Amino acid sequence: MEDRFLKNIDIEKVLDLASLVAYQEGQVVSRTLAQNKAVSITLFAFDKDEEISTHESHGDALVYILDGSASITIGGKVYELEAGQSIVMPAHIPHAIEAAVRFKMLLVVVFPA
Repeated sequence: MEDRFLKNIDIEKVLDLASLVAYQEGQVVSRTLAQNKAVSITLFAFDKDEEISTHESHGDALVYILDGSASITIGGKVYELEAGQSIVMPAHIPHAIEAAVRFKMLLVVVFPA
């Protein structure tokens, strides 16, 4: 058997990523698909009014909104994203994510070599 680098996801199957993580009342739910020293890939479902407070990452973080909409603050500037849109949160720049309504996102963080 070959090594698998992705986990918690079926292989060789057409998938709807948004359906792989479920909303839960009053919570931020996550499902890690890959995590190592080079990359982290995680699905998130945010209930209304949930957030990830301001923090920094050592890698560049790509956010892709799968469902709903989100407010993302990067370096003090607020961006409003809707399903189908994405943004990069650069490494070492403070950022935060807020859910005025329920939303789901795919987060891909690429770390320096």
